Amino acid sequence: MRAAVRRPLFLARLAGLIAAVVGALWLTLMAARAVEQPLVADLSKHLVAITTGFAGTDVLLFGATDGPGDVVLVVRGPDQPAVVRKKDKVAGLIWANTESVTFTGVPSFYKVASSRAFTDFMAESLRERHRIGTDNLDLRPADGSLATPAEVAAFREALVRLKTEAGLYLEREEGVRMLANRLFRSELYFPSNVPTGTYMVEVYLVRDGEVVSAEVTPLVISKVGIGAEIFHFAYRQSVLYGLAAILLAVAAGWIAGLIFRKT
Repeated sequence: MRAAVRRPLFLARLAGLIAAVVGALWLTLMAARAVEQPLVADLSKHLVAITTGFAGTDVLLFGATDGPGDVVLVVRGPDQPAVVRKKDKVAGLIWANTESVTFTGVPSFYKVASSRAFTDFMAESLRERHRIGTDNLDLRPADGSLATPAEVAAFREALVRLKTEAGLYLEREEGVRMLANRLFRSELYFPSNVPTGTYMVEVYLVRDGEVVSAEVTPLVISKVGIGAEIFHFAYRQSVLYGLAAILLAVAAGWIAGLIFRKT
C-alpha cells in the first residue's frame, strides 16, 4: 500500500523535472537564435483603433542589436493615388485650378527616424536603394499627366510639402534613441488624420556603410465602433445612406417645427 502511494508521487516529480529540463532547453534555444540575429525589433501594439474620440496616439518601437551600428526606422502607409492641383488667377479676377498632376503609388503616411544624421553613416546611393527619405520616394505621374519634367518636379515638391504640413510625412534625424546594452527605442506618433490600412514598419541596422540586417513589422490602423459601422455603410451602401440621411433631416426638421410651434 505504501509503495502504491509513493509511485504516483515519484511519477509526478519525474514529470515536473522533465518539464523543467524541456523548458530550460527551449529558452536556451530561443536565446541562441536571438544572439544569432543582428537585429531584433517589435512594436508595443500592432493595432491602432480609431474611435469617434480619436485624437492621435503613440506607438513604441523597441529592439536590440548584436553589436555596434546605426538604426534607421521607416514607417510606410498604404499606397494610394494623389492629385496635386495648381491654382492661378483667371482673367485676373478669381483663383481657379488650372493645372494638375496625378501621382500613383504615393505612401499615405511616411516617417523616417535614425540614430544620428544620415550623412554621418549612410551614403545617398544606399538611401536611394532602400527608398529612405522623401527625396528617394518613387513618386511617378500617371500616364494621363502631360507635364514636363520640370513641372513634375514642382508638383512633386508641392505634394511632399502638403503631406508634411498635414503631419503625414516626417523626417526626424536622431529620432531613434540608443540605450545601454545595445538596446534602442523610438516613439511613433500617428495624428488624428492618419489614414487607415496596413502599415509597414521597417527597421534597418547599418554597419560600416552597409545594411547588415532588416526587420519588417506590420501595423494595422482601423476604424472601430459605431463610427466604423457608419463609415462602412456609407461606403458600401451609398444610395441607402443618402436616403437615410434625407429622411433623418426631414424628421429632424418636422420635430423642430412642432417644438417651435408649441412655444
